[in-house]
Amino acid sequence: MFRSAPAAAVRRALVPLLLCCALLAGATGCGGDDGDSATPSGTSSADRQKFAKTRFVTNAGLAAGATYRWIVKPYRDGRFKSGAEGRRFALVKAGLAGAFTYNRLRAALRNAQGDPTLAKAVAPLTAGVEALKDLPSKLRKGDSTEAVVGSFDDTINSVKDAGRSAGAEVTDQVPSAGQLAKG
Repeated sequence: MFRSAPAAAVRRALVPLLLCCALLAGATGCGGDDGDSATPSGTSSADRQKFAKTRFVTNAGLAAGATYRWIVKPYRDGRFKSGAEGRRFALVKAGLAGAFTYNRLRAALRNAQGDPTLAKAVAPLTAGVEALKDLPSKLRKGDSTEAVVGSFDDTINSVKDAGRSAGAEVTDQVPSAGQLAKG
């Protein structure tokens, strides 16, 4: 009876140790010798081309939603006029939305390069998107808001039309405030 107690303790300690060693040996033995197992594989160029329209639609839709929600609609509601209640806050939000829109439109143009039909359709819009680069700061300051709002609205409508002609229908998607702040 005295001898079985230490043997049971050794068995209880030895079994988990052996199981751990067996699992470790099995896990390391599953890898191949080809060296590819540790290298992550990215998206192939075929996949990038395959999702070009989807990415374009998503980015252009976010840009369109931000433009309408925080630039065009407040302008039409008169929130950018001198003396309007909440004017400063509306202009700051419009400036952020303008920067977000510019960022997403540039991403949409890059996405369009992955699809030949879409690339041809949006190629003439590159200059219009680049022209938006300095407009968010004008919005924040409240400078010539009518012209700035018109530029954003015209560019968004041109992108939507180009997408539609290439078979990539763009619908407005309003970004969250967190997305807007990140740009």
